[in-house]
Amino acid sequence: MGELRCVDGSRLEVIMVPVRDRAGTPYEVTLELQRDGRAFGVVGERCGYLLATLARRVADARVDGSPAARAWPDPADRFPEPPAATDATEDRRPVSREPELFAFRRRDRGETPGTGELRCTLRTTCTWLSGPDHRGGEWRLSRRAVVEAWGPDGQGVRAVLTSAELADLLTALVVEARLVGADYRDVVTSSPVRARHAPSGAIIDY
Repeated sequence: MGELRCVDGSRLEVIMVPVRDRAGTPYEVTLELQRDGRAFGVVGERCGYLLATLARRVADARVDGSPAARAWPDPADRFPEPPAATDATEDRRPVSREPELFAFRRRDRGETPGTGELRCTLRTTCTWLSGPDHRGGEWRLSRRAVVEAWGPDGQGVRAVLTSAELADLLTALVVEARLVGADYRDVVTSSPVRARHAPSGAIIDY
């Protein structure tokens, strides 16, 4: 189970729920959200592969010598860049100031809006650091992952994470996914480009 301490002091729990094939074998996961022990929505149908891929990308970004490390000396600021748009139509859209690392919404299309959502965006902030005796100074850029969740009543919570904290959350979720029967070790230990994953809905033999 992944657990986040939100800025309002509440506790958000992310619980892996197995998705089973017709033979009853777990092959993917869905996320059950709880806030302070109470139901807060079910989101991200079959999202485990995406989370495992992101876990690998965050780990790669944190390694010294990576492109993220060269751009961001402080390890707390090192996150993977969101995938670039490849579709011509998407290329014409304005780039978000807070790009998404993931966005999982309500489980079923038939459910009403606001039933549940969990998303993670990258937020860059700029702070002025004064020099000695307040003479001169420099701007200090920092990045954080902002995880936001909305429950069925439209109430939202937010947690702000360093890259290490996001890595810990994703690792906990991938480990729990394995405990409930969805194993993503091939994704975490290999390049996301080369990782193989069976199509959703298929009967998978582990």
